[in-house]
Amino acid sequence: MGKLTGKVAWVTGAGSGIGEGAAVALAEEGATVILTGRRVDKLEAVSSRIGQHAHVQAGDMTVVEDINRIVAWIAEKFGHLDIFVANAGANVPKRNWQELQPDGADLVIAANLNSAFYGAIAVLPMMRKQKDGVIIFTASMAGRFIGGLSGAAYTAAKHGVVAMSHSINMQECVNGIRSTALLPGEVATEILDKRPVPVSAEDRAKMAQSSDVGDLVRYIACLPAHVCINEVMITPTWNRGYVNALKMPRL
Repeated sequence: MGKLTGKVAWVTGAGSGIGEGAAVALAEEGATVILTGRRVDKLEAVSSRIGQHAHVQAGDMTVVEDINRIVAWIAEKFGHLDIFVANAGANVPKRNWQELQPDGADLVIAANLNSAFYGAIAVLPMMRKQKDGVIIFTASMAGRFIGGLSGAAYTAAKHGVVAMSHSINMQECVNGIRSTALLPGEVATEILDKRPVPVSAEDRAKMAQSSDVGDLVRYIACLPAHVCINEVMITPTWNRGYVNALKMPRL
């Protein structure tokens, strides 16, 4: 029996990458996991990997009606929601100010910030009622530090996610709700395919993997109710930013 046996977890962006890693890790610990994303085939593959404790509820986390439908389904089927992993996100190749267009900015902000806001608004009433709940937002190192790699829209959106997570703790701690801003560095996921400069297989192998971040999600979810991890970073040991800085001429 795992530490999360009897718990219900909802993971968005669950069809691949960090979402898949989180869903698998939570299920391994005994949780029943609801998998959400837009690609049904990907969700079904993750569900098959997990087994009977996985349920596919496809939807677009930028669409409020989809979110409300899924939360209503969770409430009707299980009556409670213990863990919400808000992981849905996206980026675009044309991300610097010289190339960024309004439609690209809208896509990135909606996928990364709006989706997290809409999800939190939907799950908080259930968690308030049960006086318990863990929310884990997949933010980014770009949500704490400003640099050029992730692009202006992604950086701004992830900063918003971090601020949102802390504001939940400020207001909802009296209701037993704990929110974590999870800040990964480079993780070998599909989002790297959107980089303007391709990332080699060799570099990807040195990065943090989805399962590594999934293990951290599991750890946070398993903590006792009187403990909150407000913010946490996870990065590759071979940090490409550090390595490149070491190669620069000394002043």
